[in-house]
Formats: sequence, C-alpha cells, structure tokens
Amino acid sequence: MRVTFLGTGTSQGVPVVACNCEVCKSTNIKDKRLRASVMIEVGENTFIIDTGMDFREQMLRENVKKIEAVIITHDHKDHIGGMDDLRGFNYTQRKPIDVFATSDVIKSIKNDFRYAFEEVKFSSLPEIKLHTIKNKPFKINNVNFIPVEVLHYRLKIFGYRVGDFTYITDASKITPCEMDKIRDSKCIVLNALRIKPHISHYNLEQAIEILRELKPKTAYLTHISHQLGSHRQVEEKLPSFIKLAYDGLKLDL
Repeated sequence: MRVTFLGTGTSQGVPVVACNCEVCKSTNIKDKRLRASVMIEVGENTFIIDTGMDFREQMLRENVKKIEAVIITHDHKDHIGGMDDLRGFNYTQRKPIDVFATSDVIKSIKNDFRYAFEEVKFSSLPEIKLHTIKNKPFKINNVNFIPVEVLHYRLKIFGYRVGDFTYITDASKITPCEMDKIRDSKCIVLNALRIKPHISHYNLEQAIEILRELKPKTAYLTHISHQLGSHRQVEEKLPSFIKLAYDGLKLDL
C-alpha cells in the first residue's frame, strides 16, 4: 500500500497576502500546505480521502489518471469543495465516480452540488454515484475500510483505517471505543492545528499525547495551520516516532 499526502493544510492556515508570518513567507516547499487530503493506492486501486478546494491542483501535481472511489470525512468546504472537479475523471474513465459518505454529508453534497443531481443531465456536469456509509466497516473492490468516529467539537465525523494505516483529521476528541479501532496501527496520521488549544481541533500537545498512548511505529501530523510553525521548527521538537507530514510525501506501508 502506498499513501500520498495530497495536502496537509487547512483553510485556517492557507497563506494570504496580508499574512507576514515566517511560514507564509517561507521558501521551504514543505511549508506550502494545500488542504488536507490523502491518496491511498492498494494494488490497482486508487482511493482519495476528501476533495477540498485544491483537489484539481493536487491531482495534476501527482499525475493521477484514475480513481476508484472518493471517501469523505465530513462536509466542511475544505474537505468537499473541490468535488466538482471529479468531472475530469468522468471524462477519462467514462463512468460516474463512486463517493462514500454518511447520510448527513450526502445531504450537503446534494445541496452544494445540486446541479449534478438534477434530472436533466448535461455532458459537462460531474457524474457522482453516492454511497451511504455508517460507523461500520465497508469494502470497496475488496479493500476494507474501517470508519473511526471522532468529534470535531460537537460534530461527529469519520477518520478511516485501511489495514495498518489510520487517517484522522479535524478531531478534538476520540472516545475509548473508537480509540480501540486505531490500536495496533503501524502508521497513524492525526491532526495538529496549532500550538494553542482550539475548540474543534487537537493542538500539538494533545496530538502528541494521543499518539504516545497509541504507540504506532510511525506517526504523522496533518491539518496544519501556519500558527503551528514552520516544518523545520516543529520537527525539531517532536518525539522520534512522530513526523510532520508535508504535501507530496509518500509512504510505502
């Protein structure tokens, strides 16, 4: 299995002209963070978790030619805002793209991209085949996905475990029952928004505490804002088994 970090940032940390911080001005490519998303390749299957507003740029950068399915964590715009660009894969693959999400997220997708679900179809519209998932394991082309329900403040969202790899973003709390699903993962990806506490995301200290408890062989931090600091600054302070993820990073697991 190969995992590619398509993006490791968040809308709260996207560099803007008005920002004069060290991270936004950095020339280090590891400080250039698009919205958080990963690509998981298992055999001939290519899966994408989340299609944020940078989805098109991420697909072009990684030269992705084919997608088996998209799996969504939750319906915030930095995680579904680029779904319209699935139309490019409709054109090359000549079929709808399968999208897996909870019933609440599906409602949001149908509302935000309602033109794609109208009865009158046009050739240029994205073709999306929606699949409702619950907090139970499901399979896509014989690849097993285990949802991990976490709290994003009061909103219940999903992370996912695939084999020995677990990917969680936007979490602020994980119950003991859901933590048990993650245990024994060899590689865990977890969000760490910034240094200061945040109401709906783990900060750096909280993320490290969770990962120390779970004790994976390796761990990576994602969903990073510029308030966390530069890649170089943060990595110097991390335990040896935890790394700061960066856009384009590839893991062979």
